[in-house]
Amino acid sequence: MLQATAGMNAGCLKAECRTRYNVPMSIKEKLSKALKEAMRSGDAVQKTTLRMALAAIKNAEIQEGKPLDEKETLRILQKEVKSRKESIREAQRANRPDLVHSAEAEIAVLEKFLPQALSQEALENMIKAAIEETGAGSPREMGKVMRVLMPRIQGRADGKLVSELVRKALQG
Repeated sequence: MLQATAGMNAGCLKAECRTRYNVPMSIKEKLSKALKEAMRSGDAVQKTTLRMALAAIKNAEIQEGKPLDEKETLRILQKEVKSRKESIREAQRANRPDLVHSAEAEIAVLEKFLPQALSQEALENMIKAAIEETGAGSPREMGKVMRVLMPRIQGRADGKLVSELVRKALQG
């Protein structure tokens, strides 16, 4: 729970008060605020996407029996994006450009709340550093590298892509 800071009303933990006192909003609070704005503006795509994301977070909280921390909330949002990417693949196979367009619009809404993705160059540099740190020299030691690397990446790159790049780096 957020501690009241000096000069901040102890009972004022709402988003408006948090921004006034430069206390960063959580992802869930940002989603709720964006939902309110979407409802005011009448943006149907953003409204439904944010409602689905908040519902997924709420379901995870119910399942866990406690509020989610930022990492867990971020993981839920990434899972939602991944689900929509799979929907795009399925819609393309079924030759449904309308579904592809709607899923892409939903991904664009969700990606506003995710951390900025790592560039290819930054990712490759992190992989090289992890390989040097672990002393890995063959693809058989890929697990060591991935254990060191994945906590550093924390959702800023697709795990499948990271795995492929690590495998390439260890083979070459």
